[in-house]
Amino acid sequence: MDSIKRYMRFVKPYRWEILLTIFIGILKFAIPLFIPILIKIVIDDIIGAPDLTDSEKITQLVYWLGGTVILFFIIRPPIEYYRQYFAQHVGNKVLFDIRQELFGHLQKLSLKYYANTRAGEVISRVINDVEQTKNFIMIGLMNLWLDVATILIAIGIMLAMDVKLTLVAIIALPFFGISVRYFFGKLRDLTRKRSQALAHVQSYLHERVSGISIIKSFTLEKHEQNIFDKENGEFLDRALDHTKWNAKSFAVVNTITDIAPLLVIGYAGYRAIQGDLSVGTMAAFYAYIERLYSPLRRLVNSSTTLTQSIASMDRMFELMDEEYDVKDKENSRELPSVKGQVSFENVNFQYEKDGQMILKNINFNIKPGETAAFVGMSGGGKSTIVSLIPRFYNVTGGAVKIDDTDVNDVVIHSLRAQIGIVLQDNILFSDSVKQNILMGRPDATDDEVIAAAKAANAHDFIMTLPDGYDTKVGERGVKLSGGQKQRVAIARVFLKNPPILVLDEATSALDLESEALIQDSLERLASNRTTIIIAHRLSTITHADKIFVIDHGELVEEGNHESLMKKQGVYYDLFQIQKLD
Repeated sequence: MDSIKRYMRFVKPYRWEILLTIFIGILKFAIPLFIPILIKIVIDDIIGAPDLTDSEKITQLVYWLGGTVILFFIIRPPIEYYRQYFAQHVGNKVLFDIRQELFGHLQKLSLKYYANTRAGEVISRVINDVEQTKNFIMIGLMNLWLDVATILIAIGIMLAMDVKLTLVAIIALPFFGISVRYFFGKLRDLTRKRSQALAHVQSYLHERVSGISIIKSFTLEKHEQNIFDKENGEFLDRALDHTKWNAKSFAVVNTITDIAPLLVIGYAGYRAIQGDLSVGTMAAFYAYIERLYSPLRRLVNSSTTLTQSIASMDRMFELMDEEYDVKDKENSRELPSVKGQVSFENVNFQYEKDGQMILKNINFNIKPGETAAFVGMSGGGKSTIVSLIPRFYNVTGGAVKIDDTDVNDVVIHSLRAQIGIVLQDNILFSDSVKQNILMGRPDATDDEVIAAAKAANAHDFIMTLPDGYDTKVGERGVKLSGGQKQRVAIARVFLKNPPILVLDEATSALDLESEALIQDSLERLASNRTTIIIAHRLSTITHADKIFVIDHGELVEEGNHESLMKKQGVYYDLFQIQKLD
């Protein structure tokens, strides 16, 4: 029940609204409890009254029914409205607070977490599991207490009418409690497994919908259908396990609750025949039995829903408990405006604690304003090096320094604010062109956005789009060509105007025209700032002040183009392979 205790932290700010909702709900559920009393009055005090004439009986009937109409059609509707309104209001506010905290948490998790976790799994927990927890508020904190209050009020009225008959009516309650405890103990585990299987289906769908072009181009429809059938079948198996146990529990519990009315009818009928009980009291008791055991049946339904809600809480808090691999130290300080010196001192790095060493004893120094390029075969560790500069990962050993300040000692936000990154495959969000450029600096003016776009050679093509800067680019920028996406990505770095620039194979896989435009904008962007380039084609970095050759995680050569060519080492061999001499 640790999850429930933790969940109450989100509920606590709305405790008075919940109490008000419960109070209004008690009124709502108490009003129908008048009906059995009305039945008794009509049978015993009106129909069976020997000293009343037929006319007086009709008058009495109209009088009682008139009062009941006022109660049910004038007083009860606003009570029902406010109960529903406050219950939904509180539930939605709690979910709003949870999702806000979860989204903030997700943004603090490292890239390592996202590399090891499927996006669909994360989305399932933030959307589906959080939504399921709303049932805990609606049922566990509200309806549960309303049903308990209804049962207690009904038992109180029944005791006032006839103690012996009441004891007969509630004789099944202990058996009810034992059966609920037995059957619903296992349901939580089954519910958790069912939710996990559903998350796998959702995660699979998310990935395949995102990569539908690959499935179609490789004609993998039948293959993917088979895989989906397996994932979906796994969910079906878990769902059926859950359903079987649920059905078994309902069969037993409902059988127990069905015994009570039969006992009441038998005992009350016997006493009525003996003349020890009025017919009106017998009818009223039977009506109260329905109002006593209907809430109990609802409690059984609630137990199922609550079990699912608590299982969802467990999954939600599992996500919330994910630790931050990369976080600010206690005494971190803001990194002031930097000149742009970048240095690695004996840096070692591995992604997993017991995994392969990706970088081994890397040492280099890049002076402010210099252009440095990292080259080497794919998988050598070039991208890993540049991901350590903005501290997307923590080094395993050694230190990464900006202006002689260890990046581990500064506030992460202040570090990354001074680094601009252009990737080979830049991600654009399914918003307008303008909003994507504004991610470089959200408070920039329209004139500054346009100036950044012009500097990135993007303004001209943007103006040809249907809605110009307000054109929606589609998910991941699907409505734009590769070159257009790249220029928008460069524009947002122009807007950010950072002292350190990282270009990770920013011009590879583009057509010649796009590459020429982008190369021009990148040269303009790199002017007067420290620029770090990862390059596949060596022809694009011959101008660099320093070239570092990375091979299997080690820095094997460094120098400028001329000195490395004279050395005729690894760089020279790479150059010859590309036939660029």
